[in-house]
Amino acid sequence: MANASSLKVVIAALVGNSLIAITKFSAAAYTGSSAMFSEAVHSVVDTGNQALLLFGLKRADRRADDKHPFGYGKEVFFWAFVVAILLFAVGAGVSIYEGIHRISAPEPVTSPIINYIVLGLAMIFEGIAWWVAYKEFNKIRGTRSWFRAVIEVKDPSILTVLMEDSAAMLGLIVAFLGIFLSDTLGIPALDGVASIIIGCILAGAAAVLAFETKALLIGESADPKVVQGVREILGAEPTVSGTNEILTMHVGAHDILLNLSVDFRDGLSSQEIEAAITRMEKQIKKAHPKVTRVFIEAQAWRAHNDDQNSQVPPA
Repeated sequence: MANASSLKVVIAALVGNSLIAITKFSAAAYTGSSAMFSEAVHSVVDTGNQALLLFGLKRADRRADDKHPFGYGKEVFFWAFVVAILLFAVGAGVSIYEGIHRISAPEPVTSPIINYIVLGLAMIFEGIAWWVAYKEFNKIRGTRSWFRAVIEVKDPSILTVLMEDSAAMLGLIVAFLGIFLSDTLGIPALDGVASIIIGCILAGAAAVLAFETKALLIGESADPKVVQGVREILGAEPTVSGTNEILTMHVGAHDILLNLSVDFRDGLSSQEIEAAITRMEKQIKKAHPKVTRVFIEAQAWRAHNDDQNSQVPPA
């Protein structure tokens, strides 16, 4: 079943951005502000992105079958990557284009007070959505730094909404400053400059999202704490004389595939090895609920080492 935290974050962002987009487009049409138009486009892109993430979460929730024996969890990674592309191509592209157009043919912003009211309302709506995403992100961040958590987070839906909302808050501030300076200084081109800056902010957020989701798409390992926990469980098992290899991969935001190569003590019967494997699998899944699939290979250390050496391509 789709993670409840992810669904709550995405739905909150979807509702907030829908309301914001309608409000911004109305203000942009009335006042003719380039920065406001860029912000409206940004909100539309964000709304579409949240719809795609919901679609991805729904698709990822399907049960494993013969065609996809490890399930469809990675589908949310794919749709998060699509979101990053849309944010860059549509959100950033349109904002930069609109800004360049406004600088080349500047027009004064009419009724700036309307823009200020709309931007104020947008900050409230966006702030609520951002706060929901921030609280959920903080739960999975734990004691890690922000930078480290962004690099290591395995739930792209929460990260995507947080990045989008953070970029949106920055964009709103830039739009406010652009409109204010354009009106106060009587330099209409500053409105276009603000639009370009908003586009650059969106491009930066899109680049971070694309980088992170790409790593998950091609197969990213589990958190080192999970690997260390598994190693400790194996070390405490009396039938195990050594651990050859621990391989992990996220096949979903909350779904880890674990492959183990274990060297059992000599002289054990097949029944004792089977019982040990069952015991270790239960302990691992209990200690780390995200580990949903465990494959344990019984192999002597020397045989494993020879096998690994035989796979190294010649120089």
